[in-house]
Amino acid sequence: MLRTILLLWMLFTLASPVLAQTAEVTLTAKDTTDRLTPRGTITFTAKPQPDESMTTVFLDPTRQYQTLEGIGGALTDAAAETFASLSPAAQDELLTAYFDTSRGIGYSLARTHINSCDFSSASYAYTKPDDRQLTTFSIQPDLRFRVPFIKKVLERAPGLKIFASPWSPPAWMKTNNDMLHGGKLKPEWAPVWARYYVRFVEEYRKQGIPIWGLTVQNEPMATQTWESCIYTAEEERDFVVDHLGPALKGLGLKLMIWDHNRNLLYQRASTVLADPQTASYVWGTAFHWYDGARADNVRQVHDAFPDKALLFSEGCNYPFSWEHFDEWHWGENYGRAMIDDFNNWTCAWTDWNILLDERGGPNHVNNFCYAPVHKDAEGKLHYMASYYYIGHFSKFLRPGARRIACTSTSKEIRATAFVDQQRTVAVVMNDSDQSAEVWLWQKGQAAPMQLPAHSIATASW
Repeated sequence: MLRTILLLWMLFTLASPVLAQTAEVTLTAKDTTDRLTPRGTITFTAKPQPDESMTTVFLDPTRQYQTLEGIGGALTDAAAETFASLSPAAQDELLTAYFDTSRGIGYSLARTHINSCDFSSASYAYTKPDDRQLTTFSIQPDLRFRVPFIKKVLERAPGLKIFASPWSPPAWMKTNNDMLHGGKLKPEWAPVWARYYVRFVEEYRKQGIPIWGLTVQNEPMATQTWESCIYTAEEERDFVVDHLGPALKGLGLKLMIWDHNRNLLYQRASTVLADPQTASYVWGTAFHWYDGARADNVRQVHDAFPDKALLFSEGCNYPFSWEHFDEWHWGENYGRAMIDDFNNWTCAWTDWNILLDERGGPNHVNNFCYAPVHKDAEGKLHYMASYYYIGHFSKFLRPGARRIACTSTSKEIRATAFVDQQRTVAVVMNDSDQSAEVWLWQKGQAAPMQLPAHSIATASW
């Protein structure tokens, strides 16, 4: 009996970290030098009933939700080519900045692409035309920049989860005979295209690059001037159940559908996942941010399909201009999106390119945009506000952490919180023009945290 009681006590202790007396605070704030800067500790004191006049963030670690898979960004051809142009010292700086958990922001998730994308210097595919057996399949285009880059990343972050997305099948598989400008997959090539994903995974694994997951198609409702391919929800469902799902069986991959904006998220998920056989192949639904917030759409997909994951797979600020590089709202865009997405059941969050050049590229269709880090013409690295805002999540929220109940009394103060076996972490953002004193309240104790105007802070205890 005593042994049983002791075991139950140990399990309860692991599941519910004891509230410490103090929390460490890290701050990033506009018009200051604070950039992921440690700002000391705040002290919890007894406060059984908060006053309504207090700006308070309430935390309840007994209410736990989704488990975090990871936070990161995209390892594209553009990022790899820009990385290769850096000096060895700058390369080391970049790898440390993103993938070191103590001196950097500790990315734990990454996305890459199958065939070329707009952030490639040119369009390419891995096979010669009409190769039904894929005997000419070769990832040779990736071996110059992208594969060496990813290998260096994995040296710094060996547990990194990498998922891959195709922007387009080879031109000869498509109705428009073009990798660009939309078009659709020809039905007769669907079995070959499904095997193409498998070959990509196999060839990358041969290079020592494990692929954790795949999305079916990047932005399947967008006819773009760059690589693109159109699927209706029914076409995506049928491709998964008839071809891609069976082809991937046994590879241990996480397969995600949609991979486009939040506006059609529910319609796409409900169409594909309503079929039990198709749903059996699908791990989750991926989405982008280019249509605006619509966090409620994310939550409704979870409510309808609670056993399926939700992953944010792409977002960036654009169009690129050095003139507007230092504007603070670029970072706040990330803070708002990440808090809202996590609070609505998103289990992983992936930025777009982790590194771009002084033009916001390379990009073969002039679709230049911002990355959190840019290289200038002299090879120096420049960090945007977005780098620091993302870091307030990725540096402190590690895979395996679980989101807990977290609410704010103020519309100007956004917050989310997670807990793991070691600590509780709360990320709190003030995007108003006024400074604020924010109380973190948990289990009848509260600690005051000072948030300057346009700032974000992470508290951990």
